[in-house]
Amino acid sequence: MTLKQRLRNGGFGCFSAIIGKNVDELWVSQERNAIYLLQRKVKTNKLTERVYTLEIINPQIFYGVNNANLDIIKSKFPKLQFIARGDEVKVLGEESELEQFAKKMELLEKIYLKKGELNAQTMNEVFGNVVQDVKDVATDADTMLIGTRGQKIKARTANQHAMVTSSRKNDILFALGPAGTGKTYTAVAIAVLALKEREIRRIILTRPAVEAGENLGFLPGDLKEKIDPYLRPLYDALEDMIPVDKLKSMIETRTVEIAPLAFMRGRTLDNCFVILDEAQNTTDPQLKMFLTRLGPSAKMIITGDLTQIDLPKKQQSGLFRAIKILNKIDGIGFVHLNADDVVRHRLVKEIIGAYDKSQENEDISFS
Repeated sequence: MTLKQRLRNGGFGCFSAIIGKNVDELWVSQERNAIYLLQRKVKTNKLTERVYTLEIINPQIFYGVNNANLDIIKSKFPKLQFIARGDEVKVLGEESELEQFAKKMELLEKIYLKKGELNAQTMNEVFGNVVQDVKDVATDADTMLIGTRGQKIKARTANQHAMVTSSRKNDILFALGPAGTGKTYTAVAIAVLALKEREIRRIILTRPAVEAGENLGFLPGDLKEKIDPYLRPLYDALEDMIPVDKLKSMIETRTVEIAPLAFMRGRTLDNCFVILDEAQNTTDPQLKMFLTRLGPSAKMIITGDLTQIDLPKKQQSGLFRAIKILNKIDGIGFVHLNADDVVRHRLVKEIIGAYDKSQENEDISFS
């Protein structure tokens, strides 16, 4: 007797009473640790209904505070209808959409079993197609550093994790994406870890001294005081990872060097980790000059956001050409971050999305 026949004949007690004769298919999980004990699939007019009974994940954790996690799922699957009550979630929709949703639920289960927690970031990554495999998710085992405030510093998104992996495989890495995606912070963490593990002797951090669309006029002070405002984001990241007194000593001994891009000309940068931040504000000759400073035992990370170019209108960013002509060279890696990697305030992601949509609709040019 088949499973369906047993159901219709009352062979499963209360389950058959609940499902009755409307059963099209029924699945009982073959693994004890499945996210759902039971999926049942019922034909309702032209829509198919699947019912998930949450077992491993506590329903409160799955739904999130004020149903925040469930709202994320709904936003990623707008064509599906959701009815959630207690430990049961009914999902109605076309078969193809339900199949995609089922795969996401299976992945979510594996991630929960690995991490032991769920949050908005995880839900966005899983249901937003950022994370394709459980191995892409960072856990405590992936912690790179313990910060100056005791915080665990690690890649928090799939693409940040890809930055870490790519930097190990390649001597030059381009990390490209919008503001707030952690490009600079992750790059600095990679460099500090390499220094801590004595893979390199020095860290060199640089960025072009270009005003962000404003004319700041005369800046008082010596050369260091004039350029420090442009380099402040790099200091902020370092101070999160290295105690201030120790960082000051490392800067004095040039173990850590922070300098404007113009200071790189004529040098060979060897046995060090070099980070070029805000590379979208370099010209073609500047970026070529920087890349050709690479010594035999050095590594580079170049970060940039092609939607925030502050060069004069007649100058094109050198980052455009570099992406085009260097992407097939062995030893040079590229990681593209997006709004799903934003780790700042939740509104930052929505702001980026709104500007992207506006750019598409109005054909705004950022170059």
